[in-house]
Amino acid sequence: MAKNKRKNQILENITLVSAGAKGVAVGRTEEGKTVLVSGAVPGDVVNARVKKSKSKYFEAEIADLVEASPFRVLPRCIHFGVCGGCKWQNLSYEKQLEFKQNEVVNNILRIGGVDQFETQPILGAEKQYYYRNKMEFSFSDARWLTLDEVNSDAEIHDKNALGFHIPGMWSKILDLKECHLQEDPSNALRLAVKQYAVENNLDFFDVRNQEGFLRTMMLRQNSKGEWMVLFQLFREEKENREKLFAFLLENFPQIRTLLFAINPKGNDSIYDLDVQTYFGEGYLMEEMDGLKFKIGPKSFFQTNYAQALELYRKTLEFADLKGHEVVYDLYTGTGTIAQYVARNAKQVIGIESVQEAINAAEEHALLNGLDNCTFYCGDMKEVFTEEFLSQHPKADVLITDPPRDGMHQKVVEQILKLAPERIVYVSCNSATQARDIALMKEHYEVVKILPVDMFPQTHHVENIALLLRK
Repeated sequence: MAKNKRKNQILENITLVSAGAKGVAVGRTEEGKTVLVSGAVPGDVVNARVKKSKSKYFEAEIADLVEASPFRVLPRCIHFGVCGGCKWQNLSYEKQLEFKQNEVVNNILRIGGVDQFETQPILGAEKQYYYRNKMEFSFSDARWLTLDEVNSDAEIHDKNALGFHIPGMWSKILDLKECHLQEDPSNALRLAVKQYAVENNLDFFDVRNQEGFLRTMMLRQNSKGEWMVLFQLFREEKENREKLFAFLLENFPQIRTLLFAINPKGNDSIYDLDVQTYFGEGYLMEEMDGLKFKIGPKSFFQTNYAQALELYRKTLEFADLKGHEVVYDLYTGTGTIAQYVARNAKQVIGIESVQEAINAAEEHALLNGLDNCTFYCGDMKEVFTEEFLSQHPKADVLITDPPRDGMHQKVVEQILKLAPERIVYVSCNSATQARDIALMKEHYEVVKILPVDMFPQTHHVENIALLLRK
């Protein structure tokens, strides 16, 4: 009884004053306990329904919007609030940038324990919508039903969906009518595929029983407007597949290459699948300030091309290369940053744990005529060792761009032994970046930081930090 009472507890007239992690808005009760409210924006006054009660804070959702924030805007997408993809569509872009910058600065101050550094104004995105160059959609024969549909007595016949997973519900797919993340013809192509599949009785995937035909569809484009389409099919139905592909190629001349993979596994991961090319060369070419990159179906490439280009330009600026330096690039991926800076360096050494990424990095270096790049594959903490350092030239500049978890402590220790004059730390998670900076602050001074907004309408933010050896 007490549990139910606590679950339905309403906290009244909570004024939300700031943005917290994962896009929640933050306020306090009269007693001073923190309240994290999903779906709200800073400046709102709400009655909040408690979802979880912790010793130091409440997790809550809006029960009533008592007073709307002056920073609230009308969400552009009809799926806002259900999809879960663009949680800040209801917050003005100016304020999104302000809260992102504040989050980065506060993490460097509080977690990093550093207080003397220059903060350059956050680099906002020129395009706040239609900025992604890659989207993945799932097929389902049991789409997510709206509350009205659930409560209706009417029998529902149209249960097929092509869209996104509902957050926290692996088996439910939201049938997308529109999405504002990828430019045309993304929406037209997705809607045409669904309509064709329904009209031709193609089986949509049944995730619970693991059966069906159409499983996932990935759309990818380059900056020239050329498109890649990749289907994952649960089973082969050659005639149906070829008719669907012929329909797409006839109606969407933007498609440069069309691929498919048969996937009878329990997950949608593509990396261990045999991808077959039906049409085109099986890849797209991308160019960044004169560098060429071959983007295949399994390639990692920054999903916001325009902002990635700005990020690389700023990384090069922070590196301040004169042409004689040895540069180490940790977590190099497909070597994009390594090659971007290589034209201004004597030698670049890149390290990455994924062999396919290293193969791509080496192929790209050859393609771009860069003979001063060397790449090594392996787990960072196992490759980047004292033995490795003894066999390679000392780094003048070190660039690191780790995953969200940041760098392993052993990697930080090796960086301190390598002792480069300059470190450029690129991060997609300023909290783990700040943690790593705290481990280096006795030996390195944080000179300046630059937050970069790669993902408008979301709470995610990148940050570039420049550290100089003391």
